[in-house]
Amino acid sequence: MASDGQSSERLREYLRTLKPAARSMLVQELERGLLRGGENAGNEIVLQELRRAIRADAQPVPRIGDAARLFFAPLEPFLIDARADHKRVGRIARLSLEPIWSWIGRDLMQAEAKALSEDINRALLADDQTKAEQLVRALHERAILRLKDVISGIGPDERARRRLAVQVGTPRALEDLSTIVALLSLRDVLGDFARRLPNHIRVFDRDEINAVTKQIEAAVAQPSLDSGGPRKSDVFLYALILVMNRLGAPWQLIRIATRAAESDDTARVAETPYAAAVTLVLSEAESMVVELRSELRAGRPVVSMLKAIHDAARGLRSEMDLSVESPWSRQLAAIRAEVSSLLKAEIEATPGFVRRLLRPRPAKDIAPGSLLDAIDVNEAEMRVEFVGACRQYASELAVNEVTTRAHSELTLYLETGTKVLLDSLRQSGDADRPFRQSQVDAAIRFCRTVFGSEYGGLLAKAAEVAVQTGTGERRPARA
Repeated sequence: MASDGQSSERLREYLRTLKPAARSMLVQELERGLLRGGENAGNEIVLQELRRAIRADAQPVPRIGDAARLFFAPLEPFLIDARADHKRVGRIARLSLEPIWSWIGRDLMQAEAKALSEDINRALLADDQTKAEQLVRALHERAILRLKDVISGIGPDERARRRLAVQVGTPRALEDLSTIVALLSLRDVLGDFARRLPNHIRVFDRDEINAVTKQIEAAVAQPSLDSGGPRKSDVFLYALILVMNRLGAPWQLIRIATRAAESDDTARVAETPYAAAVTLVLSEAESMVVELRSELRAGRPVVSMLKAIHDAARGLRSEMDLSVESPWSRQLAAIRAEVSSLLKAEIEATPGFVRRLLRPRPAKDIAPGSLLDAIDVNEAEMRVEFVGACRQYASELAVNEVTTRAHSELTLYLETGTKVLLDSLRQSGDADRPFRQSQVDAAIRFCRTVFGSEYGGLLAKAAEVAVQTGTGERRPARA
């Protein structure tokens, strides 16, 4: 604790030495980072100390970050860390907030936004949180009116829609602004609903569903809805997103829809307001496929993502009767087909990748003291784990045949190839032994993944024996 106090004091001393312009710039950059979704605890500490120094010196600093963060606070549960051109129902990309805020202050309501933001910043500098919240509420009300005018002026005009996207600086400007209007209009209803929800719902069973349904119905019963104000359908949508955020398994949201319809028949479910739950789960599954494509291209692990997609697909098919033709069944079929297409090439390439690393090489082709590339070994191990995950989830991911074939090739090659590698290690000389040892070590890692830790441990012991045997056989000859 003493060291923490000393660190804080040193930080204060340093910040006091900064010129006002430097403090101003540092505050703005840190707050922009927080607005983009950065949650570094160190940044928060520095901001706190900067604010204390600013108050102590009565230094006027333009505080764009705090005003923006308070303005967008009702949107927080609906923000996603995705590209700005995402297509997730009821969501806004965090990256879109900064250009939208700039557009509001530049084009939508320049004078009002500037005046209210300055008042908000002064209230924050004075630690008057109540005053700041009142000012933010006033800014919300004015922004809602102006945004509604902009949205109604666009109408079906595609050219106007594109022009708005250029002005705002986000590809989904009209959709984002419409979402902001709905969320700001419902901020009190949704805020109260969110406070009544459990922080975490591990299993969405009958009792939890009934409790959540009652709370949603109470929120929808607000007299201001559909009387020139927000729509009841928006309450259903955003309340369901809040519930989904709290679920241990997001796909379980489907259960509230089948419970409301008292049936797993898609037609009956579609007739209820809770049909939005199915739309949300399918939208989340589609977004996971987009992320899967990106992660595969980047060569990053995707096992947890495969499980999430598998669970969502299985949940949809087990909780609802999607055997009949319907928009939802077609949407799920398209998702599974796209996942299958993404995975097949990666699955088929894995046995060949492993063979290239572990293939026996003549001693003349091995540079003295060389080793397998560690990056290649890590990638191969990740690929072997990937094939194992695909095999586990093959049915819902529609990759049964290709996964079975790839897994058979891998097991056959590892069972037979490791014997050859051990013989090569036993007969190796001083120059090629490091490389052959690195091949055996890689094979042990792959075998642990495919056959389990016990098999890998036995192979490791066999490798030790092979090295000792080979060294012992050569000593008398050298003597």
